[in-house]
Amino acid sequence: MEKIFQKFNRPGSLSSLRRVVQILFCVIVISIGIKFYLFVSQLEIGLMPDFERPPGVEAFLPISALVSLKHMLFTGKINGIHPSALVIFLIVCLTALVVKKGFCSWICPLSLFSDILAKWHAIVFKKKLKLPFWVDLLLRSIKYILAVFFIWNIYYKMPINSIEQFILSPYNQFADIKMLKFFTDISNTALIVILVLCFLSFSIPYFWCRYLCPYGAVIGVLSFLSIGKIKRNSSHCIDCGKCEKNCPGLIKIRQKETIHSSECTACMTCVKNCPEKQSIGFFVFWGKMRIGQPTMALILILIFFGGISLAKVSDNWQNKITKPEYLRYVIQKDMPWGQNGQIDPKKMEKMMEIMKNIQAQRAQRTQPFEK
Repeated sequence: MEKIFQKFNRPGSLSSLRRVVQILFCVIVISIGIKFYLFVSQLEIGLMPDFERPPGVEAFLPISALVSLKHMLFTGKINGIHPSALVIFLIVCLTALVVKKGFCSWICPLSLFSDILAKWHAIVFKKKLKLPFWVDLLLRSIKYILAVFFIWNIYYKMPINSIEQFILSPYNQFADIKMLKFFTDISNTALIVILVLCFLSFSIPYFWCRYLCPYGAVIGVLSFLSIGKIKRNSSHCIDCGKCEKNCPGLIKIRQKETIHSSECTACMTCVKNCPEKQSIGFFVFWGKMRIGQPTMALILILIFFGGISLAKVSDNWQNKITKPEYLRYVIQKDMPWGQNGQIDPKKMEKMMEIMKNIQAQRAQRTQPFEK
């Protein structure tokens, strides 16, 4: 199998199998986003969508996933509000126990974007910019502080009754719509923050992933328990330094036999760039079996689609919030009067249009029965 995909493994090649998998998942994420946008757009004009809301959109609701995990630990059940958020979170955690932070470098769309910015950085600056050790260490602590903040507040400070109240609150039930509006109706402040992060990720490769992503911090800690790790055979190493030079995680590979670092994303860049193929590799089952890019891709795809299939079979994938409930929320959110009781003419005009569409849709559905 490794020989079949050998052409994908050329050092520095943009056509690597990892890139193919990244693009595949990126296309899936974009298609989910477009479908959800169309779903909400129809609700906003008073029409009941004739297709189901894509559950995969809940991958962008990590807080709901953390809350649902605590609820599951106490009750033994997956609640019906955003169940796929929890399912996807558990799948990602499972990948960390098998192939370290493979999710970050193979599946996460932000990783693909970070890789592109890193390529541009290399073209412009010719040499990778590295921060001083103490600055790098201090910045890396930010993502762990963020992760601890959320975990502490949810798992220690929130009692189970507060957890249940949060799950059933309108804020959580319709968090997916709020998340969509963050991007479609983005504020100037949010846009500036995003642009600054893009600039920082261009100037300092993988700035978001390395310093700020709390999701990466969680799976980075779990990756210490992973059955898979990068291992180096010192007897074959020629000490050329290409593994360290090309490592996105800035890991000191030549100083170690086994890479335990939480920054290792199993991207296999070190393996691809090593001229001595017996010197370094990714091994699973605690160093007993070496795997290449094709096997890594297969493992991640099987875990993801296997976990999703299991969730579908067990009825823990689709949200239990009905389309009429979504419609009711959107209509109430767009009510034409504010807290002071004054009516917004534009919102009133939009509300009248929504009511007309609802009445027309109801008439269309009852017409066959009248005949």
